[in-house]
Amino acid sequence: MHSYPVISKPGPEEYPGWAAYEIDLAPYNDLLFGLQDSFAQHIKLLENLSAADLTYRYAPEKWSIKQMWQHVMDVERVFTYRALRYARQDETVLSGFDQNKYADVSRADERQWTDMLREYTAIRSAAIELFKSFTPEMFLHRGTAGKSTMTVRSVGYLAIGHPVHHVNIIRERYLSR
Repeated sequence: MHSYPVISKPGPEEYPGWAAYEIDLAPYNDLLFGLQDSFAQHIKLLENLSAADLTYRYAPEKWSIKQMWQHVMDVERVFTYRALRYARQDETVLSGFDQNKYADVSRADERQWTDMLREYTAIRSAAIELFKSFTPEMFLHRGTAGKSTMTVRSVGYLAIGHPVHHVNIIRERYLSR
């Protein structure tokens, strides 16, 4: 059995201000454990949603849960791609992306939920394996996307906090009706 170093939460000097909210939502101080544990918690909730829950919108122009979770998966893919580039000391400034357009054109509401959950499992498993491959030094490498510079470990903690943010929204605005 391989032992991995504990990758603690980044300090505020490692990421832009906009990222603080979601990084703060990650209730872990061990990145790899946090990625695994948060996935286990979220998948339990997601597996128990009804068909009515999945397409419900709490207000006009708001995403359905399916669209929201497609967004979570898309963003995790973007985050892990950025983490790879930063860890490899790629100094190219990466472009941003329009998360609303991604959701609008995803056709998530037409997808089978079981397929989406299987995809989420694969995405998170790949993220965990990617972060396991990094050395402690790589977690401190920085990269830039758009106008935002951050460390690899900041990106990892965003990959935990971003789904937490959306799970909180699901609980507060979708399941409390």
